[in-house]
Amino acid sequence: MCMMNRLRMTSREMLYKLEQLSLQKRLFFSYILILLLPTLFISFIIFKELKDNYMKDIIKKYENTLEIERVNMNNNVETMERAAQLSISDKEVLYYLERTSEPNASELIAFDTTAVSNILRLQFNNPNIEHIRLFSNNKQINEIWPVILLERRMAAEPWYKKVNELNGTELWYFDRMDREPIRPIVADAKESRPKLSLLREIEYPAGRHVGIMQVDMLLTNFFPNVYQSQGEGQSQMFIVDREGKMFRNAGSSFLGTVGLTESDIQHELNKHLTGDGSGHFLFEQKGTPFLGNYIHIDKLDAYVFNVVSLKNVFADINKSRNKIIFVNILLLVILSISTYFLNAIILKKLHTLSDFMKRVRQGDFNFDFTIRGGGEVGELAHHFRKMLKKINELIADAVTKQAASKEAELRTLKNQIDSHFLYNTLENIKMLAEIENQPVISDALTSLGGMMRYNLKWTSEYVRLKDELGHITNYIAIMNVRFDHTVSLNIDVPPDFLEQELLKMSLQPIVENSVKHGMKWKASEERGLVITISAVVADTSIVLEIADNGTGMTPEQTAELNRKIGREDVWPGAGKGHIEVAAAQENQTEGSGIGLRNVHQRIQLFYGKEYGLHVESSEGAHTRVIMRIPYFIWNGGLS
Repeated sequence: MCMMNRLRMTSREMLYKLEQLSLQKRLFFSYILILLLPTLFISFIIFKELKDNYMKDIIKKYENTLEIERVNMNNNVETMERAAQLSISDKEVLYYLERTSEPNASELIAFDTTAVSNILRLQFNNPNIEHIRLFSNNKQINEIWPVILLERRMAAEPWYKKVNELNGTELWYFDRMDREPIRPIVADAKESRPKLSLLREIEYPAGRHVGIMQVDMLLTNFFPNVYQSQGEGQSQMFIVDREGKMFRNAGSSFLGTVGLTESDIQHELNKHLTGDGSGHFLFEQKGTPFLGNYIHIDKLDAYVFNVVSLKNVFADINKSRNKIIFVNILLLVILSISTYFLNAIILKKLHTLSDFMKRVRQGDFNFDFTIRGGGEVGELAHHFRKMLKKINELIADAVTKQAASKEAELRTLKNQIDSHFLYNTLENIKMLAEIENQPVISDALTSLGGMMRYNLKWTSEYVRLKDELGHITNYIAIMNVRFDHTVSLNIDVPPDFLEQELLKMSLQPIVENSVKHGMKWKASEERGLVITISAVVADTSIVLEIADNGTGMTPEQTAELNRKIGREDVWPGAGKGHIEVAAAQENQTEGSGIGLRNVHQRIQLFYGKEYGLHVESSEGAHTRVIMRIPYFIWNGGLS
């Protein structure tokens, strides 16, 4: 009974501790207990066993392949050595090679029909042998092609000196070319064939050099498995001689398929082939695993090396792995179902909090709630209640500010001059100027009236480009009255762009800067101030460029101005009416860049951070203000 009570207490304590854990830890431990640990343990054992068994089978298979090739090579070595021995066992051949007088015609015919014919029959009886040649330095004998030849025909061969230094010991030499000693006779000889040559100095009697014997066998016959496809393109054999020359079946697509080069193979051989015998090693190139098996041929002092791509071999292992993954998915489904039912216990409070959040999303802020408990859910509920309280406070504050702003705008409207009275007065003065024949004054009043209508009629933040350009034209006309016609305005805007949407009063501060600073620093009587406005389309944006031929700025001044324009301060016009913004622009200090910064921040406020202004200038030459805004045609939508 006491034991049962202890178990109950222990269970309650464990349950209590589990409830105090965070949700992330509880789910994490659930995955470990149900799926992760058993899967890792089983997968590790199965994958390791599968991989070891596969590698053992692959290594054994290709070791057998090399052993078969070794048997073929030993047979071919015996064939070539036997042919060499039989070729010089005929005393007539030795007598001919060491004779001291030139043979007559009958002797040549007899030698050709007996000794030479025997050598040719020996070659024909061993079809794998390509050539049996005897080279002599005896000037008294005649050449009998293709068996008896003079040594001078192969004196340039790289093996010639080596053979003479071996004192009758045989030399096995790999050659990439099967060169024909007498090319004029055999003009169509197939020389581009690799071969293996058995070379031996002929001494008769012992110690006296009478010639060199050569027995050739093409590598395609000597190494039959090297020069045929192996493993359906998944492996290839290579021969590497004592000089490091590599020979292989050039027609095989193995290297191109697996992404290897001969230099890669040579590099791996240099790393792993350290002595005689046989063995294997694993290596990797460009993410693909390979197996290398090799045997050393003592007689030839060469290696036969087999490279096997394990990519497809491991594909079988991957199939087994996929089966295990399928089992894991099945376990995961079982875990998901169990988790679904556990949500009722573990995530009950979280669902309640989610319901309250949905009410807030639908606009209902006037409620309060209480969720008790520890862990992340309780902390989240606490912060959500604080956030809800803060939102209610901000809403009340925003309503108060909006009411104050409306009241300020109403006071501003009451203090404005009656625009109709002002327009009528300007029209009367314009008529008096025309009656008095004062066209300059009349045109100036027309431009001034247009500017006032444009400024006071603020029904929207957006206007068409042509409207803003018309306003700029009126402004320049007024400035020309002031500066005695020294300001020229060039508008280089294609007609298709005139319906482009932009913020109202966004060009005037820029043009006004050009007039103020241009007229201040460059006397109009020199060449006059020229302001050019152009527009081009770049991707989904339109770039407006306002350039003048003023004195410009130094690079330091330009950089400082761009820094002021790009400052992320609160927009000076925020919370003010349009008339107040205009007043703020009028009151800006000269050279502060506030006017350009206002335009830049208005553009970013309405269009986004990727748009705005940038200034380029060259001292004594020009100043350009580049404005980038979205390309949006008023009557056609976004282009």
